[in-house]
Amino acid sequence: MTTTIHFARLLVLAVIFVNGWTDAPNAIATAVGSGAMTFRRGVRMAAVCNFAGAALACLCFPAVADTIGGLVAFADPHSASAALNAALLSIVLWATAAWRFGLPTSESHALLAGLSGGALALGAEAARLSPEAWLRALAGLALSLPAGVLAGRLFRRLLTGRVRRPASWQRGAAALTALLHGVQDGQKFLALLLLADGLDGARPHSRLVLSLLAAGVMALGTAFGGKPIVEKVGSELADLSPAAGLAADLGAGSVLLACSALGLPTSTTHAKVSAICGAGRGASKRVMAQMAGAWVLTFPACGGLAFLLTRLMLG
Repeated sequence: MTTTIHFARLLVLAVIFVNGWTDAPNAIATAVGSGAMTFRRGVRMAAVCNFAGAALACLCFPAVADTIGGLVAFADPHSASAALNAALLSIVLWATAAWRFGLPTSESHALLAGLSGGALALGAEAARLSPEAWLRALAGLALSLPAGVLAGRLFRRLLTGRVRRPASWQRGAAALTALLHGVQDGQKFLALLLLADGLDGARPHSRLVLSLLAAGVMALGTAFGGKPIVEKVGSELADLSPAAGLAADLGAGSVLLACSALGLPTSTTHAKVSAICGAGRGASKRVMAQMAGAWVLTFPACGGLAFLLTRLMLG
């Protein structure tokens, strides 16, 4: 049992690292794609801002972690550790496969799907899903796409012809987006660390300690780059001038900030990609189809994989 719990903790850290590696690059994609900053500089900035956002989130926006932590209630630590390990493994495998093809998947979707698959594998007596928490989580994810498009268009109209040196402003907006990514995803994975930390019945670590741990691991993953995703989102998705890139960053940032304030878990990937489609010109239908396909497949792939892995772990 102790080995399984330690494995769960290590897997949570692995998921946080993969998130920084594959999801955080979305924050700087527009700034790099529009030429406002180099990829290397953007990665360093994103790592610092992700750390700051994840570290401060527990003080400013704790409701996101509470929503994720309340999605599933487990009857006993043994079944909980099996389902959690299976869910985490499915996230790592799916995110790594998507990175290989430069597709910006949503770890938020993967997390929901993995927990669902693990809970279904255990059955109703061993795991109970919270309808209220799930509605809040699904509301945040569903709203991010239309809200991102509308916010991107709105900021493009407001900024057109009114901003001097948009590239300089865009660097600041990209930093804000990276900070808010840290806020959102830092809280999601703080919830997983709290869950893993409480499996053995010992006194859990404080939220601040675990938030700092999540922040450090996420920043480390971000520092490794994720260049294929940056190129796909920032250069191939739509034609972005510095002004359009600024509008997309502000649009995505406003969606992330609003959802964080409301305690709604949302996808940085969805918010950023939809804001780019709203603010940019000539969005590529081919790239949009690839991303949409990956998003649609995330739920059945991660849910099914977590279901099978849970059954295997339980024998």
